[in-house]
Amino acid sequence: MNASSDAPISRFPVPKLEDMPDDIRDRIEAVQEKSGFIPNVFLVLAHRPDEFRAFFAYHDALMEKPGNLTKAEREMIVVATSAANECQYCVIAHGAILRIRAKNPLIADQVATNYRKADITPRQKAMLDFAMKVSASAQQVGEADFDILKAHGFDEDDIWDIAGISAFFGMSNRMANVTSMRPNDEFYSLGR
Repeated sequence: MNASSDAPISRFPVPKLEDMPDDIRDRIEAVQEKSGFIPNVFLVLAHRPDEFRAFFAYHDALMEKPGNLTKAEREMIVVATSAANECQYCVIAHGAILRIRAKNPLIADQVATNYRKADITPRQKAMLDFAMKVSASAQQVGEADFDILKAHGFDEDDIWDIAGISAFFGMSNRMANVTSMRPNDEFYSLGR
């Protein structure tokens, strides 16, 4: 065990699994069964059960739905915007998911460091350009941005998804930073 394993995962109280509402405990145990560990985001957000439920309902609606964006592309959006927002938890955790979904051990580091230089397609670069604009300066989004995306084959639903993921993870990044959410050690080696 290294020193980071002993560090607190949040600056706020983290409830014990046995003290959580049944539905939240059941969800967390299902994630633990599938992944072999409990991602700290579940434990930290369980501090506020109603917000936990709303957060994960919206997360799942954005990230697990079928559509023209692949699950790996959805994770690219999270990694790129989270890096810009300096969210260590989301870059590390979603970087691991991106490596697994893209079946590429290099992609997450490339996207987090500078997606413009990453080994991605022009379509994915346009997607991330838009995601970054939504994340940093959504008030400047205009028809020219939509035209660029449409030229790369994105439709209105895809554009909504890109914006929704960028906006949702802007909130998530801010909460992860405020809570001092610590990435699980397990994430660092996944998909490598």
